[in-house]
Amino acid sequence: MCGIICVLSRKGDRATPTHDDIFNQFLEAQTLMEHASTDFTSAERAAEALEAVNTLLKGDAGVRAMVGSPELVDGVRAALAKLAPQVEKYEAALEASQDAHLIENASHTVSAIKDALWSISEDRLRTAREVSLLAGMHASEESLHGYLSIQQALSAIDRMEVRGRDSAGIGVVVWGHGLTEDVVLGDPALRNAFVPRHEDALFTSRSVRVEGDAWVFVYKAAAEIGELGDNTKTMRQHILQDALLRRVVSAKNAQVSVIGHTRWASVGIISEPNAHPVTGEEVNKKQPLVLAVLNGDVDNYADLKVEHDISVAASITTDAKVIPSLVARGLQAGQPLQQSFLNAVTQFDGSVAIAALSVDHPDSVMLALRGSGQGMCIGLAEDRFIVASEPYGTVEDTVNIVRMDGESLVSPDQPASRGQVIQLLASNAGNIAGMERVSYDGSSLPVTSNDVVDAGVTTRDIDRGTSPHFLLKEILEAPESFRKTLRGRIHEVNGVCAADLDEDVLPKDVVK
Repeated sequence: MCGIICVLSRKGDRATPTHDDIFNQFLEAQTLMEHASTDFTSAERAAEALEAVNTLLKGDAGVRAMVGSPELVDGVRAALAKLAPQVEKYEAALEASQDAHLIENASHTVSAIKDALWSISEDRLRTAREVSLLAGMHASEESLHGYLSIQQALSAIDRMEVRGRDSAGIGVVVWGHGLTEDVVLGDPALRNAFVPRHEDALFTSRSVRVEGDAWVFVYKAAAEIGELGDNTKTMRQHILQDALLRRVVSAKNAQVSVIGHTRWASVGIISEPNAHPVTGEEVNKKQPLVLAVLNGDVDNYADLKVEHDISVAASITTDAKVIPSLVARGLQAGQPLQQSFLNAVTQFDGSVAIAALSVDHPDSVMLALRGSGQGMCIGLAEDRFIVASEPYGTVEDTVNIVRMDGESLVSPDQPASRGQVIQLLASNAGNIAGMERVSYDGSSLPVTSNDVVDAGVTTRDIDRGTSPHFLLKEILEAPESFRKTLRGRIHEVNGVCAADLDEDVLPKDVVK
């Protein structure tokens, strides 16, 4: 199984929302909800107002508004607390009507209201809080932008862990800041933090690499036994304590790209060196630095290591290692990024989903999908691409996704075209204009608006609350779900309770 996550962003131009922008929408929603129990159409407009608040608080602009503004955060919490009983009153009025069709038609409005309230409370406020903690005191606009990408990756990994959790990792590439290695070496405190991390050849947690203007930080956790959330807690703690990362992310004009993974080990033992992302670094060879993550198995990885004479440290035994090594070799030979990536992935046998990031091209992420055993979704968030193996890795920030197809052919007579490769470009992050798609044989497959679909789930749907696992959550919620399914449809027929599931065939003598 395993789970992939990538975040590629650009600096947005949306203005920071003001208190009036936010609370005028809250006030409208509250006024509408006061009348919703007698005028059910008011609830639809209230849902729109609440979703407008949720949108205002998303992304960089929303984080800037909330971080360092406790009065705004307290005001949002107070508004949410005032709306909660109004929503309960509205839902109670619906049930009291005993009109099954009215209840059914209004159910989507109830869900929209609850989804918006949940998202504001559990996604927007939580994101601002976590970004503030990561960025620390006196956070700059650059650091908020960078740490938002890191927070989005960690949050997505938390949700993706149901696909595998024996190890996890994120690679953070910081670029565009102009901060050189010489500056760090000239500062004794930073030098002492940098040198041992730079010399870690196995790319374990807190390793650092520098390639020109780009700095790479990696954070990993590996444990055979543990609970959901343990790995991200470990990685988050390492990030919080990393003064070197904070220095680089806070530098003027710094930009951040993130590639991450949560693993269910199939090839290679459970260990930090085997946790993804892995690099293409080889023993006693210098070549472009590439990071990669893998879902599925490269069935012929052993043959490829021999064929290409790939020299890997003995403690790194994951099949994913051949991916960045082959991409790096193509780059070193002068191939463009897309071509070197395509040449590499077309050599792999098996059903795979792959993401790769070249440190020489930090404003781009390469994705590949082949076969039916894996998945890859690209979320179109505000000024960001959020890539995940499943939609539930993207929906905290967007429900608009593009699904990759690993099975379709350009035409029936071109079997080599099975599979897709997409290059994401930061310059148009969040828009289909920033997506360049080709088939495995290189045929162009332009992404259009028809490829954008709704994820079909929200974070409220997939939250497991206080339950230790999802199965227990489903069991505990089943009775209430069953009750809501039948509300307004239970009637007395000749002294016997009956469920009306199709009113068109309801007996004439039903007593309502």
